[in-house]
Amino acid sequence: QVQLAESGGDLVRAGASLRLSCAASGRFPSRSSMGWFRQTPGKEREFVAALPWGATTGWYSDAVRGRFSISRGNGENTVYLQMNNLKPEDTAVYYCVADRAQLIATNPQSWGQGTQVTVTS
Repeated sequence: QVQLAESGGDLVRAGASLRLSCAASGRFPSRSSMGWFRQTPGKEREFVAALPWGATTGWYSDAVRGRFSISRGNGENTVYLQMNNLKPEDTAVYYCVADRAQLIATNPQSWGQGTQVTVTS
């Protein structure tokens, strides 16, 4: 079983930046793709960003493209989400995910517990 542990969530003002981190452990398959989803109360989880295994360019939702950047650590079991120019509508619980590239942006199998990001105006 894969364990994903997120960190870095915080309460910030609009325009600020945050960096989320996620570390995978357990039976983490090699060459796994990793990414991020987010969820606000009363809404479904939505895709934010993903970095397929071996790719140098990430995938992004329209809502965050140009402001967020996803990257992998030196090891294959760490992923980061650099969030710049945060907006109140970015307020959500952010979840780290992992799976094959074919599923990473739609229905990933492994999920972390989430980290809260709150952006005030």
